[in-house]
Amino acid sequence: MFTGIVEELGEIVRSTETGDDSALVAIRGPLVTSDARHGDSIAVNGVCLTVVDVDGGVFTADVMGETLRRTALGALRPGDPVNLERAAALNSRLGGHLVQGHVDGVGEVVAREPAAQWETVRFRLPAGLARYVVEKGSITVDGVSLTVAEVGDDWFSVGLIPTTLKLTVLGTKRVGDPVNLEVDVLAKYVERLLGDRTGGGAR
Repeated sequence: MFTGIVEELGEIVRSTETGDDSALVAIRGPLVTSDARHGDSIAVNGVCLTVVDVDGGVFTADVMGETLRRTALGALRPGDPVNLERAAALNSRLGGHLVQGHVDGVGEVVAREPAAQWETVRFRLPAGLARYVVEKGSITVDGVSLTVAEVGDDWFSVGLIPTTLKLTVLGTKRVGDPVNLEVDVLAKYVERLLGDRTGGGAR
């Protein structure tokens, strides 16, 4: 479990195919590897990955084909920056919201509107996810916990403060770039529970 508060901007070092449908990815992150051990969880652009090995500030993780197909990790190349966050500890503050690191879909940057102290960014929503996104609700974009400013049938927008623009990959995302999206898990549980009560089940 994570909180969506990025700890460090890391960097993709290399990606090595390990089979027909998998890869071993090496990621540089001196902070998140300072206490990392084999089996620990680290979110990479919002995707929960399991640490295989740590060596000199670089950790490796196996990425299965399912993850490559359902997230934007497959589009990353050596040198690309990535948002990194270690799994939350039970005694830590919940600065963002509850994030599982299970990507629900890949969105796309469709517009950026700079302002004096912040920037409004609009993202395209994949089909089927809009019903989980509400104005003033929470959503995770490339591992960053954000508050939804506006939402439409197939899009939503957020306001990014200078700190987020500077310390996460969202500051350099361009129109057309893909982003990993994770909707608020509470919305999915509510839908399932209401569906069971009415006898319809989850859609």
